[in-house]
Amino acid sequence: MQFVTFADETGERRPGVLAGETIEPFGAGIPTLEAFIALDPEGRRAALAARGAALPLAGVTLLAPLAPRKNVFCVGRNYLAHAQEGARARGEQLDLPSVPTFFTKAPTAVVGPDVTLTLAGSLSAQYDWEAELAVVIGTTCKDVAQAAAGEVIFGYTCLNDVTARDLQRLHQQWFKGKSLDATCPLGPWIVDAAEFGDPQHADIALRVNGVTRQSSNTQAMIFSVARIIAELSRGMTLEPGDIIATGTPEGVGFAMQPPLFLKDGDVMEVEIAGIGRLRNSVAISTPVGAAV
Repeated sequence: MQFVTFADETGERRPGVLAGETIEPFGAGIPTLEAFIALDPEGRRAALAARGAALPLAGVTLLAPLAPRKNVFCVGRNYLAHAQEGARARGEQLDLPSVPTFFTKAPTAVVGPDVTLTLAGSLSAQYDWEAELAVVIGTTCKDVAQAAAGEVIFGYTCLNDVTARDLQRLHQQWFKGKSLDATCPLGPWIVDAAEFGDPQHADIALRVNGVTRQSSNTQAMIFSVARIIAELSRGMTLEPGDIIATGTPEGVGFAMQPPLFLKDGDVMEVEIAGIGRLRNSVAISTPVGAAV
């Protein structure tokens, strides 16, 4: 089942279920997808049974499926080949962590599918792409055992961890360079965990202007989704609607020879088997004083 958030002809933000070329909206008692995810299993079944009349998909605008009130949790260096390419690009020895490396992206960075990412050339000249499988938590939990991690997952979606590499280096940590507005495209929908199946066997790719830059499979993760949830939840409460980005495979721009970064007008597409395609173009303003 694919869950969406959309804007109807009035511009109202509404949740629903994708059904072919239509969307079946939830009733008035479920104002947001976050509210649906927070229900217990019986409440979810009742809400699904009470869906409204189908609306044509062509007549609505898909939004980011979630508007998180908390930062998006992220995992760095979670594919070996990506960790290796990053170390090479920085001229460093590869030193893999024994536990996941966590950082976050601000909720104000989240945007939806087909949105043009308006990025400031005055802030960064090195905007980069990162295709990621995102996990959506479905229940309040803490100290989750790795073997039980699947029980707390609501579903999965696509995420693009757009990063300002020069800001990342300048601030000597990852938060600022990864939290600029419009640098966390999410969607186009959430596939429920039962339908998606094993999160460690999904092809993941990213294309820029139709050229494949990243192509891997989630089985190449260093830390599995279950391990990530177990480590993140140790001593810390996770809540329904929390988003966890699970890391990106090799093929990012800064590690290419020579490095390649996003340009004004570029189009990125994240595609994950079993979910679909998240497409966004970029509009990068020219820095003041730059040659045109």
